[in-house]
Amino acid sequence: MNWLSACDKPARVAGALLAFVCIAACGVSDSQSADSGDVREYRVHYVIRPAAAAAVVAVELQLEQPAGLLREISFPEDPNISDIKGDGELQTYDGRVRWQPPPEGGRLTWRATVHHERGDGTFDALLTNDWGIFRMEDIIPRARTRTLRGAESRTTMTFDLPARWTAVSEYSSVSTPIAVDRPGRRFDEPTGWVAVGRLGVRREDIAGSHVAVAGPLGHGVRRMDILALLNWTLPELNAILPGRLPRLTIVSAGKPMWRGGLSAPASFYLHADRPLISENATSAVLHEVMHTALGVRPARGFDWIAEGLAEYYSIELLRRGQAITEARAEEAFADQLEWSNEADALCRDPSEAATTALAVTVFAALDRELKKRTGGNAGLDDLLPALANTQVSLESLTRAATELAGQKPETLNIEQLPGCSNMR
Repeated sequence: MNWLSACDKPARVAGALLAFVCIAACGVSDSQSADSGDVREYRVHYVIRPAAAAAVVAVELQLEQPAGLLREISFPEDPNISDIKGDGELQTYDGRVRWQPPPEGGRLTWRATVHHERGDGTFDALLTNDWGIFRMEDIIPRARTRTLRGAESRTTMTFDLPARWTAVSEYSSVSTPIAVDRPGRRFDEPTGWVAVGRLGVRREDIAGSHVAVAGPLGHGVRRMDILALLNWTLPELNAILPGRLPRLTIVSAGKPMWRGGLSAPASFYLHADRPLISENATSAVLHEVMHTALGVRPARGFDWIAEGLAEYYSIELLRRGQAITEARAEEAFADQLEWSNEADALCRDPSEAATTALAVTVFAALDRELKKRTGGNAGLDDLLPALANTQVSLESLTRAATELAGQKPETLNIEQLPGCSNMR
């Protein structure tokens, strides 16, 4: 998910040769040296137009800028992105599309196919005549920019929709155009899940978080049930997060969407048929909420850390919010322990059901050990700030737990974690 690359093309500027400084990650600008380090702003506006009959979304990027702050936008070639046109200079080479806009700005347009099958007749991106569910990343390819040093985007977007259609995303639509702000990035691109079409939407402010639940009409999306579950549990989650969730958008649909859940920044997708609370007292809703809230990115071989944390807290939040009893929670953890006996390895990707159950038992044991070593002053909750929005591995998890406990926890001894010793 993270890309680091070097600039491969010097630029000639009238009378002087300037070096480009590469800070190129997804949405982070490469910068050209300039006389001043002051922040300078250029405006980027996306217009998003679903064309349901063709199962495509037409996207228009409008750029306004003074003094040629933005020199180039580039993104990887993608078979789902076609009909790319733009003012200025547009080229494709080395597997990337490169747009050099006119100095005062211009327009770049393309069409994105929204039709991604999982291989079993179900989809995790789909646009029909009545509705669509997809990620912004499906229609707006992640780009790198080349700018003058200190230049930053001010990004907005609007949806141009058919009659009686609405759109719900992770961004506030109280005012238009919709503001897109991704702190820490110089080039702000829209992210997260989107639902468009003839939708049913329920919104509520819960424990300081603005929650929206959206799905196509007639798909059996239990919007009020989801809000009720979050009213019990979201206050408990926000109490242990390093910072509360300002917004949470949940999009859902039935057939033919994929029967699972997928998280993104401040939003996630969940199939309408998934139970809010399963018979084993876990919750797919809270599992995805945890993924969204923590933003943990597992290093290779350590998917169990992200999945185990999400599943552990799906039970724990139900307990703390009194959606299930203490006895039911203890039975749920016992079920996870029994299920974990079917796992032959922990450190492998992806973390499947039995592996995730084993990870849950590891985190339950780690919580007990941390509380014992700190006299009850710290537990697993206190590890979350060190793990949130980072790439995690066994090494980083162990380091954070050691700092908390004052010594390395026995629970994380690599010899006791099946299949992890080969990850040294």
